[in-house]
Amino acid sequence: MSKKSRVDHAVVSVCGEIDLYTAPLLSGALADAVACGGRTVVDMSGVEFCDSTGLGVLLSALKQARGNGGELELAAPQPAVRRILEITGLDEVFTVHDAVDVPAAAATGAAQ
Repeated sequence: MSKKSRVDHAVVSVCGEIDLYTAPLLSGALADAVACGGRTVVDMSGVEFCDSTGLGVLLSALKQARGNGGELELAAPQPAVRRILEITGLDEVFTVHDAVDVPAAAATGAAQ
């Protein structure tokens, strides 16, 4: 996982699998990213699998972000992960972008 700060938002890049074993690491990274409020974008382009533990971590981070006056958004989920989001209805809970660069464009008012 890596975290990059941009003028309008922070980006947390995740790769591999988000499961029972890796969820605590992601939870810590997201807690740090959303602690100051503002927008946090989770780059999911490198995530191959996400189980219910991972979904719980993402939901918890969303709740924490909103509690701090911010927002947590997901970007570029692979088809398998996007399908999990759709089946669980979480694609309606999270703002999900097709590409990682879309959130930056949306924040500046550029055409999508």
